[in-house]
Amino acid sequence: MEIHPIRTEADYDAAVAEIERLWGAEPGTDDGDKLDILATLVEKYETSHWPIDVSRLDPIDMLNYLIDEGGHTQAELAELLGSRSRASEILNRRRALTVEMIFRISEAWKVPAELLVKPYRLNAA
Repeated sequence: MEIHPIRTEADYDAAVAEIERLWGAEPGTDDGDKLDILATLVEKYETSHWPIDVSRLDPIDMLNYLIDEGGHTQAELAELLGSRSRASEILNRRRALTVEMIFRISEAWKVPAELLVKPYRLNAA
């Protein structure tokens, strides 16, 4: 695949397919460099075509965004929070995030803590 700006959905689809093919390439190799460049181009295209103002997300929406779009998993969240049930309770709004949880997530996932400390509604048990 020749690398060029992503201008259309077809360009985007081709770049994503190539990223999938190159996934796991060693950094510093030709394939690793190509992967880095394509990932940057795809991120720019996605940001300009499907912008999400993450500052408007509440903490639970932010966690779901990080899981759906940020390359993280609910299993990773469970590991950070100490159990799968606790992660599920948080994501289902049955338990509030604590300061310690926010700190762990912020450090591990490199997300600013201020995005996770906003008030949000809990669901009734």
